[in-house]
Amino acid sequence: MTTTQNSSAHVFSIGPQEVKELHGLSPAEVEAMVGTVPVVWVNFDGPVSEEVLAEYGRIFKLHRLSLEDVKNNHQRPKVEHYPNYHFIVTRMVSLMEHIESEQLGIFFGKNFVVTFQGVSGGDCLEPLRVSLRSMGTDALRTMSADFLAYAIVDMVVDGFFPVLNTLGERLNDLEEDIYRRHDAQHPARIHAIKRDVRTLRQTIWPVRDALASLQRDNMSHIQKETTHYLRDCQDHALRIIELVESHQASCTDLMELQMSRENSRMNEILRVLTIISTLFIPPTFIAGIYGMNFHGDKSPFNMPELDWYFGYPFALGVMFLMMSGLVVWMWWRGWMTGVTSRHFRNPLKKLKAHKESKGKDAH
Repeated sequence: MTTTQNSSAHVFSIGPQEVKELHGLSPAEVEAMVGTVPVVWVNFDGPVSEEVLAEYGRIFKLHRLSLEDVKNNHQRPKVEHYPNYHFIVTRMVSLMEHIESEQLGIFFGKNFVVTFQGVSGGDCLEPLRVSLRSMGTDALRTMSADFLAYAIVDMVVDGFFPVLNTLGERLNDLEEDIYRRHDAQHPARIHAIKRDVRTLRQTIWPVRDALASLQRDNMSHIQKETTHYLRDCQDHALRIIELVESHQASCTDLMELQMSRENSRMNEILRVLTIISTLFIPPTFIAGIYGMNFHGDKSPFNMPELDWYFGYPFALGVMFLMMSGLVVWMWWRGWMTGVTSRHFRNPLKKLKAHKESKGKDAH
């Protein structure tokens, strides 16, 4: 990721007969082109200098407050309306190890669209550029500036879906992993996904409101036909919000599942330790009795077993019998069956069997 300031523009000249793609144009060359073709799309990939920003603000008559928002790459998604143009701030998202977002500022008026990307590098707009290069449909060749702005916003909004699908796959894999084995890193992984989902939610909610504001009847530079497409784009944003909320609920469920598994594991450990402690109570009791120094020389009632030929084997036998009796009694009471239960070791099969039994009961 570079911070090199780019002063040259990447320009698409869009007309019904041809679409031209031009690189490295200066502000004077772009100014000469404006008004000679139906739509001009000027894009800057990465930060630009204040001088270049001011120059393009003069060319397209952009307010200095909206230009300030371009320089600040931490703006909340929004829409601002001015007499001769509209200004949209949105964010493009991508998922590597964690969610990364990039600000995209969009100015569009009667015959121009100017976009400023926060950082240089890849973006989600390449499919639109490919379509313009191929001139595949009449809609692209005859598109108005407002329709081009819609197409850009639509690409940004649709870019949320693959990110959400990847997060959903990670949640499913994590759920199965929690069932299969214990891992101290599970809570950290859940919190990482939850943080990414929260970032998506904070990004997409204002986009929904911004799209709604673009559909007002009195909006200048926005044709009625374009509002239908904007409504469809807003539906996509609402669907993304539903997916985000679903992922948030899944993160909460996974955390509860993790806590339940931890409690179950701790209870299992305590059960084993309790059984071991209980089994050794009788031997300890007998050993404690024979550890008292009441020799038989003083009284016939003082441990006559100490002089008995089989006294030591007798004491060990009593210990063994008492421990064996406790094991049998615990097994009969069902206290030991859960320690090595196959259902505990493979809860996925148990859960599946439970769902199948509920389905049969419903029929």
